[in-house]
Amino acid sequence: MQNIEEIYKKYFETVNKYLFCLTHNNDISEELTQETFCIAVQKISTYNGKCKMSVWLCQIAKNLWYNQYKKTKRIKNIDEIELLNIEDIDTIESIVISKDEKMSLYKKIQNLDEQSREVVYLRITGDLSFKEIGIILNKTETWARVTFYRAKNKLKEVSENE
Repeated sequence: MQNIEEIYKKYFETVNKYLFCLTHNNDISEELTQETFCIAVQKISTYNGKCKMSVWLCQIAKNLWYNQYKKTKRIKNIDEIELLNIEDIDTIESIVISKDEKMSLYKKIQNLDEQSREVVYLRITGDLSFKEIGIILNKTETWARVTFYRAKNKLKEVSENE
Protein backbone atom coordinates (compact mmCIF):
# COMPACT_ATOMS: atom_id res chain seq x y z
CA MET A 1 0.00 0.00 0.00
CA GLN A 2 1.24 3.48 -0.83
CA ASN A 3 1.75 5.97 1.94
CA ILE A 4 -0.72 8.85 2.22
CA GLU A 5 1.75 11.39 0.83
CA GLU A 6 2.16 9.36 -2.37
CA ILE A 7 -1.61 8.91 -2.60
CA TYR A 8 -2.12 12.65 -2.14
CA LYS A 9 0.40 13.55 -4.85
CA LYS A 10 -0.97 10.97 -7.25
CA TYR A 11 -4.70 11.67 -6.83
CA PHE A 12 -4.97 15.31 -5.72
CA GLU A 13 -5.55 16.61 -9.24
CA THR A 14 -8.14 13.94 -10.08
CA VAL A 15 -10.15 14.56 -6.90
CA ASN A 16 -9.87 18.34 -7.23
CA LYS A 17 -11.02 18.30 -10.88
CA TYR A 18 -13.93 16.05 -9.98
CA LEU A 19 -14.99 18.37 -7.16
CA PHE A 20 -14.57 21.44 -9.35
CA CYS A 21 -16.94 19.85 -11.87
CA LEU A 22 -19.48 19.43 -9.08
CA THR A 23 -18.99 22.79 -7.35
CA HIS A 24 -17.88 25.10 -10.19
CA ASN A 25 -15.92 26.96 -7.53
CA ASN A 26 -12.16 26.61 -7.17
CA ASP A 27 -12.09 27.60 -3.48
CA ILE A 28 -14.81 25.14 -2.52
CA SER A 29 -13.30 22.34 -4.61
CA GLU A 30 -9.89 22.84 -3.00
CA GLU A 31 -11.41 22.90 0.48
CA LEU A 32 -13.41 19.74 -0.19
CA THR A 33 -10.34 18.08 -1.71
CA GLN A 34 -8.42 18.74 1.49
CA GLU A 35 -11.31 17.35 3.54
CA THR A 36 -11.43 14.30 1.27
CA PHE A 37 -7.81 13.46 2.00
CA CYS A 38 -8.29 14.11 5.73
CA ILE A 39 -11.13 11.59 5.76
CA ALA A 40 -9.09 9.20 3.61
CA VAL A 41 -6.29 9.28 6.19
CA GLN A 42 -8.79 8.49 8.95
CA LYS A 43 -10.53 5.75 6.94
CA ILE A 44 -7.61 4.23 5.03
CA SER A 45 -8.05 0.98 6.95
CA THR A 46 -11.51 0.61 5.39
CA TYR A 47 -10.12 0.74 1.83
CA ASN A 48 -10.40 -2.87 0.66
CA GLY A 49 -8.81 -2.55 -2.78
CA LYS A 50 -11.91 -3.77 -4.64
CA CYS A 51 -11.96 -0.53 -6.63
CA LYS A 52 -9.28 1.89 -7.75
CA MET A 53 -7.97 4.31 -5.14
CA SER A 54 -9.17 7.22 -7.30
CA VAL A 55 -12.71 5.81 -7.31
CA TRP A 56 -12.64 5.40 -3.51
CA LEU A 57 -11.38 8.98 -3.06
CA CYS A 58 -13.97 10.39 -5.49
CA GLN A 59 -16.70 8.55 -3.58
CA ILE A 60 -15.54 10.26 -0.37
CA ALA A 61 -15.42 13.58 -2.23
CA LYS A 62 -18.91 13.10 -3.65
CA ASN A 63 -20.31 12.34 -0.21
CA LEU A 64 -18.68 15.47 1.22
CA TRP A 65 -20.14 17.55 -1.59
CA TYR A 66 -23.62 16.07 -1.15
CA ASN A 67 -23.46 16.74 2.57
CA GLN A 68 -22.46 20.33 1.92
CA TYR A 69 -25.34 20.77 -0.52
CA LYS A 70 -27.82 19.19 1.84
CA LYS A 71 -26.71 21.55 4.60
CA THR A 72 -27.07 24.60 2.39
CA LYS A 73 -30.25 23.23 0.80
CA ARG A 74 -29.00 24.06 -2.69
CA ILE A 75 -30.13 20.68 -4.00
CA LYS A 76 -33.84 19.98 -4.00
CA ASN A 77 -33.76 16.23 -4.44
CA ILE A 78 -30.39 14.52 -4.80
CA ASP A 79 -31.93 11.07 -4.99
CA GLU A 80 -34.13 11.87 -7.99
CA ILE A 81 -32.71 9.70 -10.81
CA GLU A 82 -33.65 9.15 -14.43
CA LEU A 83 -32.40 6.01 -16.23
CA LEU A 84 -30.39 6.53 -19.44
CA ASN A 85 -27.70 4.85 -21.99
CA ILE A 86 -24.08 5.32 -23.65
CA GLU A 87 -21.44 5.26 -26.37
CA ASP A 88 -17.93 6.59 -26.78
CA ILE A 89 -16.64 9.90 -25.45
CA ASP A 90 -14.58 10.63 -28.57
CA THR A 91 -17.56 12.32 -30.23
CA ILE A 92 -17.91 14.83 -27.40
CA GLU A 93 -14.16 15.38 -27.16
CA SER A 94 -13.98 16.04 -30.90
CA ILE A 95 -16.47 18.91 -30.37
CA VAL A 96 -14.05 20.57 -27.95
CA ILE A 97 -11.48 22.09 -30.30
CA SER A 98 -10.99 25.64 -29.08
CA LYS A 99 -11.52 27.43 -25.78
CA ASP A 100 -14.72 29.04 -27.04
CA GLU A 101 -16.13 25.71 -28.14
CA LYS A 102 -15.08 24.16 -24.86
CA MET A 103 -16.81 26.93 -22.92
CA SER A 104 -19.91 26.49 -25.05
CA LEU A 105 -19.90 22.73 -24.41
CA TYR A 106 -19.62 23.20 -20.64
CA LYS A 107 -22.47 25.71 -20.70
CA LYS A 108 -24.61 23.11 -22.49
CA ILE A 109 -23.56 20.43 -20.00
CA GLN A 110 -24.71 22.73 -17.18
CA ASN A 111 -28.22 22.61 -18.64
CA LEU A 112 -28.41 18.82 -18.26
CA ASP A 113 -30.15 17.29 -15.27
CA GLU A 114 -27.98 16.71 -12.17
CA GLN A 115 -27.29 12.99 -12.72
CA SER A 116 -26.51 13.33 -16.43
CA ARG A 117 -24.23 16.28 -15.79
CA GLU A 118 -22.32 14.35 -13.13
CA VAL A 119 -21.87 11.31 -15.39
CA VAL A 120 -20.65 13.47 -18.28
CA TYR A 121 -18.16 15.32 -16.04
CA LEU A 122 -16.84 12.09 -14.56
CA ARG A 123 -16.40 10.61 -18.01
CA ILE A 124 -14.84 13.69 -19.64
CA THR A 125 -12.73 15.23 -16.89
CA GLY A 126 -12.29 12.25 -14.62
CA ASP A 127 -11.48 9.92 -17.51
CA LEU A 128 -13.30 7.19 -15.61
CA SER A 129 -14.79 4.00 -17.00
CA PHE A 130 -18.53 3.44 -16.84
CA LYS A 131 -17.95 0.80 -14.22
CA GLU A 132 -16.03 3.30 -12.06
CA ILE A 133 -18.71 5.94 -12.58
CA GLY A 134 -21.34 3.42 -11.51
CA ILE A 135 -19.37 2.65 -8.35
CA ILE A 136 -18.94 6.34 -7.47
CA LEU A 137 -22.63 7.07 -7.99
CA ASN A 138 -23.84 3.82 -6.39
CA LYS A 139 -25.39 2.72 -9.68
CA THR A 140 -24.71 0.01 -12.23
CA GLU A 141 -22.29 0.22 -15.13
CA THR A 142 -25.27 -0.07 -17.49
CA TRP A 143 -27.00 2.88 -15.79
CA ALA A 144 -23.85 4.98 -16.29
CA ARG A 145 -23.66 3.98 -19.98
CA VAL A 146 -27.33 4.76 -20.60
CA THR A 147 -27.09 8.09 -18.77
CA PHE A 148 -24.02 9.13 -20.74
CA TYR A 149 -25.54 8.07 -24.07
CA ARG A 150 -28.71 10.06 -23.49
CA ALA A 151 -26.80 13.09 -22.22
CA LYS A 152 -24.53 12.96 -25.27
CA ASN A 153 -27.55 12.78 -27.59
CA LYS A 154 -29.16 15.72 -25.82
CA LEU A 155 -25.94 17.74 -26.23
CA LYS A 156 -25.86 16.86 -29.93
CA GLU A 157 -29.50 17.87 -30.30
CA VAL A 158 -28.89 21.23 -28.59
CA SER A 159 -25.83 21.84 -30.80
CA GLU A 160 -27.78 21.03 -33.96
CA ASN A 161 -30.59 23.38 -32.96
CA GLU A 162 -28.25 26.36 -32.54
